[in-house]
Amino acid sequence: NGDWLISRQRFFGVPFPLWYPVKADGTADYEHPITPSEDVLPIDPTTDVPEGYDESQRDVPGGFTAEPDIMDTWATSSLTPQIVTRWEEPGEENQAIFNATFPMDLRPQGQDIIRTWLFSTVDRAHLENKCLPWAHAALSGWILDPDHKKMSKSKGNVVVPNEPIDKYGADAVRYWAAAARLGLDATYDEGQMKIGRRLAIKLLNATKFALAIGREDENHHVGAAATAAWNPADVTEPLDRAAMAAMARVVREATESLEAYEHSKALEAIETFFWQFCDDYIELVKNRAYGTADSTGVTPSEAAVLSARTTLGLGLDAFARLLAPYLPYATEEVFSWMHEGEGSVHRAAWPDAAVYEAAAGSVSADVLDWAGKALAELRGLKSQAKVSMKTPILSATLAAPTDAVEAITSTLSDIAEAGRVTGPLTVVEAAAGEGEADATVAVTASELGEPPAKKPKA
Repeated sequence: NGDWLISRQRFFGVPFPLWYPVKADGTADYEHPITPSEDVLPIDPTTDVPEGYDESQRDVPGGFTAEPDIMDTWATSSLTPQIVTRWEEPGEENQAIFNATFPMDLRPQGQDIIRTWLFSTVDRAHLENKCLPWAHAALSGWILDPDHKKMSKSKGNVVVPNEPIDKYGADAVRYWAAAARLGLDATYDEGQMKIGRRLAIKLLNATKFALAIGREDENHHVGAAATAAWNPADVTEPLDRAAMAAMARVVREATESLEAYEHSKALEAIETFFWQFCDDYIELVKNRAYGTADSTGVTPSEAAVLSARTTLGLGLDAFARLLAPYLPYATEEVFSWMHEGEGSVHRAAWPDAAVYEAAAGSVSADVLDWAGKALAELRGLKSQAKVSMKTPILSATLAAPTDAVEAITSTLSDIAEAGRVTGPLTVVEAAAGEGEADATVAVTASELGEPPAKKPKA
């Protein structure tokens, strides 16, 4: 179909051994290229000088200029792993880099060039180095348009990346791309980008909220001295320990998935718990974290307050690190709030599940699950009555499975405060037929108080 372009504007590659004379007006004379003799090949025109010239004549009128492009052929691209690891480049440092980095760990590439780029690279590594060029190859699918057709410039159905980035932000677009599974096609979906944007905004808002708690207390506010103030030993309350147990589980799952290059699976685990942390844990614990008296006039102990604030700090710090590969800008921002002057989240250590396991002790993550379900039932009671969530519950009885009663009872004070229960809140074993099997927790008796008076409009 015509001549095939073999030049590319990339940093890594085999350079064309060409220079051009520089005319008196400073422009290159492309009609009269300067070529080296075959016996001096290979050369790099950006560092080597053509015969008859010296380095002082580079890029000046009457001198010469280098061809900046590199070759892009199957013969050269098949050596990509060797080129980027400085194979055959002179000097001990280059040799040390090659020995340390070749063979590589991973080749990411499209599924359409397995028989060409992948095969030719494996073939060349076998011939030149007697080994495989990398341990793993990650194959991506096509990007499909909303009609599930492959995007192609010739079809005119491509989307310029700047458009969704300007509309939703770079983090949101990266989230959409990272959610795609390896080896499968991904549909261009702005709905997914909206979800990614919402996730980034929630991370910013949740961290900002948590860091502001107890700001007047220089010893115990969430942001005090960054992680130096977040001692896992200070996590003492059952609900807080359950949140740490759940975090340990998620860190393990995400780590295992990423080590297997299942980035979408890791994202799913992280994101699912992040929303539970925000929607359930923070809602359940925020009144205790503030350290103010509850609806019955009881003030939480200093240890209980510190436990909540430490858990918030440890949890949100972990989310900044876990979500960094997916939301690089939002996580960099919140990490800078928590670790001022300590560098980038992208150079920080990956979370260690052992830290959260130590904070959890013997408490199971199930405790947080049951507490969240109990709070949802109490709030559902108000929704059914079509009253404000600020409406007090004068009394309530929760029916739960036998294995959930102890878990709910251990977190009852947090549940009562989050649900605005001002009177007795009891938990009993569910009798046969009480509640749906999948609901697991049900309100079997309750009394609502008077909804708060509406504020007059200004």
